[in-house]
Amino acid sequence: MVATLLGGGATLAQDVPGIEICTAEKTMERRTSCLQSNVEFLQKSFDKARLDQQQKLDAANRQIEALKASVATLQKSLEQSQAAQKKPEPAAPAKDASPAKPDAKPDTKSDAK
Repeated sequence: MVATLLGGGATLAQDVPGIEICTAEKTMERRTSCLQSNVEFLQKSFDKARLDQQQKLDAANRQIEALKASVATLQKSLEQSQAAQKKPEPAAPAKDASPAKPDAKPDTKSDAK
């Protein structure tokens, strides 16, 4: 049973993709291979991040379009509501009387002697 557990640990120690320190490699071939592995890892990471951001951007654009449609619907509803409120006003009687001017001063020349 112990041998099984130790054997399982060996399979977990496989190379995990990521940035490696390539200066520890002695031969030029191994160093080049290490650097190429780092480049491939970075390219995959960049592509994944780009795709994730593009998906978020597309989702945001869809949400913006939905909100624009919602605003247009609300504006149309508001215009219809305002038009419906303006229609009953002509039924009220109109007043033609003009208000008196409050700033008018009485003529005081006749009192002067």
